Amino acid sequence: MRRIFFATCVLLWAASLAMADTVHLRDGRTVRGTVLGFINGRFVVRVGATPAGGSATGATTARPAVEEGEVQFFRPADIERIELDGRSLDEARFKTKTTDVQLAANWIDTGVDLRRGERVQVKATGTIVAGRSRITPDGLRATDPTAPLPRSAEGVLIGAISNEPDAPIIEIGLSREFVADRDGRLYLTANRGTYTDARGAFNVQVRTERDLNFRRRGDTAGNRDPNRDTSNDDTDVFADDDRRPNPAPVRSRDRRPARTDDPFGNPNQDRERDPNRVEDDRDRRQGTPREVSINVPANVQGGTDTGVDLRAGDRVTISASGTIVAGQKAGSVSPEGGRAGFGLGYPFPSKGPGALLGFIRPASGQGQAQLFFVGTQLAFDAPLDGRLFLIVNDDRYTDNSGNFTVQIRY
Repeated sequence: MRRIFFATCVLLWAASLAMADTVHLRDGRTVRGTVLGFINGRFVVRVGATPAGGSATGATTARPAVEEGEVQFFRPADIERIELDGRSLDEARFKTKTTDVQLAANWIDTGVDLRRGERVQVKATGTIVAGRSRITPDGLRATDPTAPLPRSAEGVLIGAISNEPDAPIIEIGLSREFVADRDGRLYLTANRGTYTDARGAFNVQVRTERDLNFRRRGDTAGNRDPNRDTSNDDTDVFADDDRRPNPAPVRSRDRRPARTDDPFGNPNQDRERDPNRVEDDRDRRQGTPREVSINVPANVQGGTDTGVDLRAGDRVTISASGTIVAGQKAGSVSPEGGRAGFGLGYPFPSKGPGALLGFIRPASGQGQAQLFFVGTQLAFDAPLDGRLFLIVNDDRYTDNSGNFTVQIRY
C-alpha cells in the first residue's frame, strides 16, 4: 500500500513538472517554471518546483541555490530553446480584463490603470438598445450633437484616461490599439447624450502589457512607505491583483467640456473643479439631473415656454439640432444662425437670422429679462430664479417655418 501511495505521489510530482514551462540554457541548465514575458531584451521566468539537486542539470559550475517562486532574467543569447506548456508567449506577456459598458450617468470604470506611453488594445462586442435603436460598438450612422464627441457616430464606444474634464476622448469602436498619453484610470462609455432610455451593454476586453517593473524582495524602503501601491507586493509581483486600495473617482458624463463663454459672466462657472469648495444648498439639491426635450418653432415671436423653472445657481446645459427657414433671404439655417451683419433690427444684432436665443423671465415679475445666445450648445449657471424661454433671432416671424429640437438638462 505504501509503495502504491509513494508511486502516486511521484507521478503527481512528475506531472506538475511536465506542466511547467521549460527553459533550456546553452550552458546545459534547465529551468522549469512560468515564462512571464519579455522585457528590456530579456526573458522573465518565475522558477517553479525543481527536482532534487536544484534547477540546473548538467551544469559543471556550482551556482547559488534558486528558491521556488524566485524571478530570473535570461538573455536570448543564453537560451537554447523555450518550451511553453500550452500557452503562447503573448499570453504570458499580456493581461486582459473584461468589462461590461452600460450607457449610464457616469462613465464606466474599467479598473485598468495605464502608464504614459503604454500600448493598449481594446475590443468590443454586444448591443445597447436605446429607444428604437440597436447600437453596436461601431455606433449608428447618425451623429448626436449632445454626445461627448458630437461629430462622431452616435453610440460609438469611446474612452478617456483619467476623470479630468480636459482629458482627450478616444474614439474606439469595435477595436482599436492606442498609446496612453498620460497616467490614469481608463474609463469607457457610449457616445450618446441621452442615457435614461438605454439598456444592455457592450462587452469590452482591455489588453495591456504586464508591468514587470516590480519591487524586488528585500526592498525594505518600499515596505516602509505607507502610501506604496500594495498591488506590487510580493504576493503579486506583476501587479495582476485588481483589488486596489484606493478606488478611482467617478467620471461623470456632465464633465465633458461644454462651451464656457457663460453669457452671465458667472464667477462660479468652474466651482465644480475646485477641490476646496464647501458644500452649499446648491450642491445638496442637485441630485440626478433632469432632462426636457422640446421643439422651438421658428414663427413664434414672443418665445417658446420651455416649462423649465430655474433657481439661481442651477447648472443648465442646452443642446439644439435641426434647421429652420428664417425667411426667404436667409433661407435654411442651423441653431447657430445665418450670416450676421444685415439684421440691425434683430433682438440680438450681433448674431445672424434664425440663431437660437434664450432668456429667463424673472419669477418675481420685476426687472427685464436678459437675452443670451444659445446656438447648438451652451452650458451656464442660472443668474436668477425664473422660467426659461427660447426664441429665434429675427425681426419678422410670419415668413419663418420649421423648428429646432432642443434638449435641456438642469
